[in-house]
Amino acid sequence: MSIDATDRAIIEALQSGLPLVPAPYAEVAGWLRLDENDLITRLAAMKESGVIRRIAAAPNHYKLGMTANGMTVWDVDDDALGKIGPKIGALPFVTHCYERPRALPDWPYNLFAMVHGSSRDEVEEKRQEIVALLGDALRASDTLYSTRILKKTGLRLRKKGD
Repeated sequence: MSIDATDRAIIEALQSGLPLVPAPYAEVAGWLRLDENDLITRLAAMKESGVIRRIAAAPNHYKLGMTANGMTVWDVDDDALGKIGPKIGALPFVTHCYERPRALPDWPYNLFAMVHGSSRDEVEEKRQEIVALLGDALRASDTLYSTRILKKTGLRLRKKGD
């Protein structure tokens, strides 16, 4: 699906999130001079086509007390990755999970999973659950802990003319 100027305007209006008002879709529709139902229909079509992945609440894990953030990295047997990766991604404490190519010889890891906890000990306990799931497919792993936030936004479209 390709997007038209109206769909692009919708994405630009929503890329920073929905407004915190009682009727957010009506509010955004008003900004864009659209009917609320048209806005919702267009969002559903963009979601169905894969242009947008989801519309969801994004809690601030720091404000929820989840201040230990570890990107766990795993060297997993390639033949097992397709079967095990989705299981790790489905764990309730994993917020991001994806495959990446190795950068040998220095970086052997091909599976990444972000784990949040209130302490490094909690992240380590959760990491051990992933170790158990990986079993014999696991060859090496590490955890890279966040020390500060440099960027906390999703993709941002440039406005036309910028």
